[in-house]
Amino acid sequence: MNYAIIEASGRQLWIEEGRFYDLNYIPGEPGDLIKLNKILLVNNNNNIRIGYPCLKSITIKAKILRHIKGKKIAVFKIKPKKNNKSKQGHRQKLTRLLIQEILIQKDNK
Repeated sequence: MNYAIIEASGRQLWIEEGRFYDLNYIPGEPGDLIKLNKILLVNNNNNIRIGYPCLKSITIKAKILRHIKGKKIAVFKIKPKKNNKSKQGHRQKLTRLLIQEILIQKDNK
């Protein structure tokens, strides 16, 4: 089983080839290819490599599938004794990425 743990959008994600993930908005058009290069850990057929803090010889190719909006949340603010209330909604912009491949290059060690 091949997988990697990356840092993207301020979160650490366990990713695998052929699956899609929702990250914070990444500028680009659907169909664009991007490279993710903050890889913290890679498991390649039980050969585990850990970065300190990142692995430089590994890149992940991903394709932007589409831009979506996250689940709606309600923000409700109230000021006591002032009869002041406000309700507001928010939906986070997200980008859906398809992980195409995890490229592992040989180190010269």
